[in-house]
Amino acid sequence: MNRMYAVLYPLVWLFMRLFHPWKSVGLGQVPEGNAVLCGNHTTLGDPVYVVCALGRRRQTHIMAKEEIVRWPVVGWLLRRAGIIGVKRGKADVVAIKESMRVLRNGEKLLLFPEGTRVREGATSEAHTGAAMFATRTGAPIVPVYIQPKKRLFRPTTVVFGQPYHPQFAGHKPTPEDYQRIADDVMARIRQLGGEL
Repeated sequence: MNRMYAVLYPLVWLFMRLFHPWKSVGLGQVPEGNAVLCGNHTTLGDPVYVVCALGRRRQTHIMAKEEIVRWPVVGWLLRRAGIIGVKRGKADVVAIKESMRVLRNGEKLLLFPEGTRVREGATSEAHTGAAMFATRTGAPIVPVYIQPKKRLFRPTTVVFGQPYHPQFAGHKPTPEDYQRIADDVMARIRQLGGEL
């Protein structure tokens, strides 16, 4: 386990448990080894809820906008803990390579296919990064639904769906395949929300 992750996790866990508790549903479905976890994104704290819901032994790398890892001190700590900063609006080759390395090392990667926060009920086109990572590394995709309405001292539910390997017809997935897979991921995430 990443040393900085091991140091920060108990501190974050305690803060969240006291002020922003969570409830995990379907945690037993999260596979051992690598996985691309894909969630809906309505609030800034969504990644923290997922990491806490997964538990300390399932270290998870998070793809986040590059601005976060540039924050003084905090950004440095987050980078050391395994957060991957992504330049939005263009193909960030460094972030892509780092994400692939994480998955090929048998670790978990959390990202939000919509690429930004989207209010509950609103829709945004899914980006294709998760589809590319899963098909190129053989990692399963795990849809995750994070309850959008969060209240201080009240549990926020995090639902983990069934892991699956996306399918495509040819030898290599096409851009159309990637988009179809990305749209399917978002449909599965929304379905989890409908089951709450």
